[in-house]
Amino acid sequence: MTDLPSLDRVRAAALALPETEEKVSHGQPTFFVADRQFAQFRADHHGDGLTMVCVKTSGTDEQTTLVEANPAVYSRPAYLGATGWVGMNVAGDPDWALVEDRIARSWELAAPARLLEAGGR
Repeated sequence: MTDLPSLDRVRAAALALPETEEKVSHGQPTFFVADRQFAQFRADHHGDGLTMVCVKTSGTDEQTTLVEANPAVYSRPAYLGATGWVGMNVAGDPDWALVEDRIARSWELAAPARLLEAGGR
C-alpha cells in the first residue's frame, strides 16, 4: 500500500535539495545526501496503517518536544525513533510547508559541512 500523491510530494521536496539521491532502504523510499540518510517515506510500514515521512531532529530533546506539542503530526517512528528521528503524518491534507521545511532541516542535519558552507539549500 503506497500513498503515491504523498510519496510524490515527499520525493519532490527531498530531491530538490543539493546532492540528494533516492534509494530503497529496508523496502522504503529513502533519501540520502553524501550517503547519509535524511528522510524515509513509509506507507503502512509493517502493517501500522500510517503514511509518514521520517526525518532527523537535533536529538531526543527536540524529538520529545515535537511529539508532545503535536502528536497528531509527529510520532516516534519504529527503528529510527531511538536515535531522535520523528515521523510526520502525511496522510490526508498535511501542512506541506511544514513537511517540506522539516525535510530540509533534516537534510541540513545530515549534509556534509562543505555543502552547508557553500550555502546549503
